[in-house]
Amino acid sequence: MTLPTFPDGPAHTAADRAAWITAAGGLNAAIDADRLSTPVTMPLVEALVLGLMRQGVTKYLAIFGHGSTALADVLAAYEAEGLVRCWQFRNEVEMAHAGTALSWVYGEVGAVVTSIGPGAFQAMAASLAAASNGVGLYHLYGDETTQGEGYNMQQVPKPAQGVFAQITSLMGSAYTLHTPGALRDGLRKGATCVFHPWRPGPFYMNLPLNTQPAPVTLRLDALPDRPVFPALAPAHDHPLRTAADTIESCAKVAIKLGGGSRMAAQSARQLAEAAGALVVTSPGASGVMPADHPQTMCVGGSKGSISGNWVMDEAELLIVIGSRAVCQADCSGIGWPKVRQVININADPIDVQHYNNTIALTGDASIVAGRLAAMLSGGRTDPAKAEWLKAGRAKRAEWDGFLARQTSSPPLYDTVWQRPVMTQPRVIRHAAEFCRQHGALKFFDAGDVQANGFQIVEDQAPFETFTETGASYMGFAVSALLAAGIADKGRYGVAFTGDGSFMMNPQVLIDGVEHGVHGTILLLDNRRMAAISHLQHAQYGRDFRTNDGVAVDYVRLAGAISGVRALSGGEDEASLMAALEEARSWPGLSLVHVPVY
Repeated sequence: MTLPTFPDGPAHTAADRAAWITAAGGLNAAIDADRLSTPVTMPLVEALVLGLMRQGVTKYLAIFGHGSTALADVLAAYEAEGLVRCWQFRNEVEMAHAGTALSWVYGEVGAVVTSIGPGAFQAMAASLAAASNGVGLYHLYGDETTQGEGYNMQQVPKPAQGVFAQITSLMGSAYTLHTPGALRDGLRKGATCVFHPWRPGPFYMNLPLNTQPAPVTLRLDALPDRPVFPALAPAHDHPLRTAADTIESCAKVAIKLGGGSRMAAQSARQLAEAAGALVVTSPGASGVMPADHPQTMCVGGSKGSISGNWVMDEAELLIVIGSRAVCQADCSGIGWPKVRQVININADPIDVQHYNNTIALTGDASIVAGRLAAMLSGGRTDPAKAEWLKAGRAKRAEWDGFLARQTSSPPLYDTVWQRPVMTQPRVIRHAAEFCRQHGALKFFDAGDVQANGFQIVEDQAPFETFTETGASYMGFAVSALLAAGIADKGRYGVAFTGDGSFMMNPQVLIDGVEHGVHGTILLLDNRRMAAISHLQHAQYGRDFRTNDGVAVDYVRLAGAISGVRALSGGEDEASLMAALEEARSWPGLSLVHVPVY
């Protein structure tokens, strides 16, 4: 059957156009068939939905309100035709974290939608997690009109123009659809931010109330597609050859793996083995080198391991792969006291120059590390390098012994609980092993749970664990579970969280049921902000205002939500494992509460 002409202009509705696109086999199919090469007219907000669809963005996480009802009406019409999907939430922070996890964990870029003012501020605050971890997604915020009609309900009460444009621009890449004709430019800038090849991030699109329904005339086939960036590497072998000669001339070689190494795991391992290097990881690079690899020295830095920090103290040549050298690694540039030469592999031309005396190998980490590894003769055959590796194995054994003692500690009497309870390291070790046995994803919330977690977890491949160390946003892990109910193929996961982090976003109990999430919240309850208590003791010899005296029955709290399986993890390993098994067998969302020392 021949399709009629595209339903153009005000005589037709969004529902008419959505039905036409469905009949054409989808937007891209219609464009490929040259059915949308002539200009058409429609409301700007509908053209935005089609522009995002052109980039493969069809999933919307929304809390609609003043400033986004026009978008809601368009999404309703397009969802009725199966062209988009929309999920509602109860809190913008929780929603933004779920959108971050949808992109980070599952590779599905969606759009977070809020109302004007307070809702947008909440989502923008939570977008720190996406910005800090390099995760791309769209944030669509209602905005005040461009007509300067005066103070607007829920907006920033300041007599200035485009205040939210200024705020979002400070947060990252942003664009205001100030006129309908600006759509293509806004979408092009959005695509280059959200799909950036080495530093993607959230893109904030501000939608003024008066421009959303305004007509725009455009060619739909000219809307910016999702960009494809070719992998880059040094054009000549000379810097690689120089780096290879430097590696082969040095006995004590270390590799520091940053978050940018996660997509280059195979090449990073090849380089480590060929260079005879000991490998120090960042919290976000867990599993890039398998935990049981003899050259893996675990985490280094201010929350590092015995073995990782020993390598930092003793190495003489440093190879950095995909690291921004953040605060807990080496932002000062003095964390490797005996290193006199650095080989830095990074796609970013600024981060690659973090250290003095650097051989900068700018480009895709997988390609560059692979090419460099191929130039090396094999470091483990060199006697001096062999001695370095042997010393590293001894330090790793020392660290493993320390961990074994910490994670096998018997229950300890706790003055808060007035009874013996398990230590947090022991709970994390057993729960992480449970996740490994069942192929479950692990999410770690901020605080002492997170710090203990990235020291204890032993991943054999990247992306088995997601720990939001970029912003250390309390409540991220529990919110991230929600992405499993939105993704095309959601996976079972366990959110390791403390009582403080969980209470930042307890509404996940409701939204998790609503969106059909299969996952477990493992709540390690020590009735305090233990990470900050420890920090205060280390710095000033005492803690202050990091705990309270309010007892909460989290099992009863979670059990009050219809559809949530709420369980007690008890005070011993057998009770914990039984609760985790029961939680996993529950087809929906579950919570396991464990009091910890």
